[in-house]
Amino acid sequence: MSLTEACIKKPVLAWMIMAATIVFGVVASQRIGISQFPDVDFPTINISVTWEGANPEAVESDVIEAIEEAVTQVEGVTSITSNARQGGANITVELDLSRNVDTALADVQTKVSQAQRQLPEDIDPPIVTKTNPEDQPIIQVGVSGPFSQQVVSDFARYRVKEKLQTVPGVGEVQIGGSLERNVRIWVDSGKLDSLGLTVMDITAALQREHVELPAGRIETSGREVNVRVLGEALDLETLRNIVIREQGGQPVYLHDVALVEDGFEDIRRMARVNGIPAQGLGIKKQRGANAVSVAQGVRAELARIQKEAPEGMDVAVRFDSTQFIEESVHEIEFELLLACILTAFVCWVFLGSLSSTMNVVLAIPMSLLGTVAVIYFLGFTLNTFTLLGLALAVGIVVDDAIMVLENIFRHAEEGKDRVRAAREGTAEITFAALAATMAVIAIFLPVVFMKGIIGRFFLQFGVTLCVAVLLSYVEAITLAPARCAQLLKTSREGRSKMGVWVDKGFSKLEHAYGRVLG
Repeated sequence: MSLTEACIKKPVLAWMIMAATIVFGVVASQRIGISQFPDVDFPTINISVTWEGANPEAVESDVIEAIEEAVTQVEGVTSITSNARQGGANITVELDLSRNVDTALADVQTKVSQAQRQLPEDIDPPIVTKTNPEDQPIIQVGVSGPFSQQVVSDFARYRVKEKLQTVPGVGEVQIGGSLERNVRIWVDSGKLDSLGLTVMDITAALQREHVELPAGRIETSGREVNVRVLGEALDLETLRNIVIREQGGQPVYLHDVALVEDGFEDIRRMARVNGIPAQGLGIKKQRGANAVSVAQGVRAELARIQKEAPEGMDVAVRFDSTQFIEESVHEIEFELLLACILTAFVCWVFLGSLSSTMNVVLAIPMSLLGTVAVIYFLGFTLNTFTLLGLALAVGIVVDDAIMVLENIFRHAEEGKDRVRAAREGTAEITFAALAATMAVIAIFLPVVFMKGIIGRFFLQFGVTLCVAVLLSYVEAITLAPARCAQLLKTSREGRSKMGVWVDKGFSKLEHAYGRVLG
């Protein structure tokens, strides 16, 4: 017994299949991520190198050349672009589109690690990353107020950042325009010369005494004690009293030859809010997370932080890209609703029966929500391309149901009972409906095989549309006949006045067309 006959004989089974599909779709729609674009890795890899104090010429000769020579050996590399600057460099590796970005990233990291032996010893480890639109901050937060830079910086780093990292869906919180707290040591060259010391002596003293080292353990009978050497200076006064050297039996302290004060690193970046120096924070969401929900959670947390902040401290969102995403999603949702209403109206005009119209229109939520469930398990998000596919599918998913319904109606007009008309009408039109469905899929399926970045974006569009059309075909040959056998008014008298008028109009059009043909 085919699935069509099973649904006709057991209509409860048909309704449960439809209800289960809709429930899965509704649940998936609540959990699926929302973003502006699909999660697509660009075929580029960035290598960032920091070498404090180095000029661009030294960075190019000692760093860039060694890394470029190593990265060139990676399979699939098409071009390498390097940019040297004061204190660092940025190297962009472009890959062949056929190469998997994750695999290439691992290969590049391996080659960079091998080349690191040729790099200067005091250079920071190179950072290798890949490019993805999902890695951009979705919200920019500004922290400002009539306070010292130390207070604003500490509040942004230890209060705002730590609390925002606990918001569900937040992947990373970047601090922009911030300055790292540093201890500034201003050396007096005259005092150094008078004592016969150099800056290297101060550096050696700091490396020797301002350090915490593992000291092993002390073992006694029946007891073992871990030992720590607490050599780090915990405050400025302790740091000032570090001994640089003993001369003539007298120790020379750091404060004898230098001014030690609490401060910040050199100013290389700055953030302002309304002209006032501030601390900026960029919030990134996790891959596949709902950008709108993350933004709402961040705003709620910022409201709680603002209540606990010192008087005059302003913690607010300065830029929110999810507003555009939310507006775009709502606009497409409105288009979906409008398309459903217009489709229902057109079906009612031409079918001339409310029961027939409802039977056809029920294919829309079944197909669309079922598609949402499928793309959720495929790891897609509701973005511009998947929503475009859903909007385009609204007018297509009813085609198969209309074909099956009209053929069942024709068999019913011949005097067959509803069950027999539904069974024979569906069996007669099944292959034709399949051919029509495959014709639509043949139009949009090639989109899935497009190459390049554009192809990766349109992949989700093609998959979404093809899944919706396939589900509409399954719905048309199973659930639609079951509903016809139970609900359809098959008599000509059951048609509305609108259907009669449409039939008369088509009859007149047919006669006119016959006269034109002679």
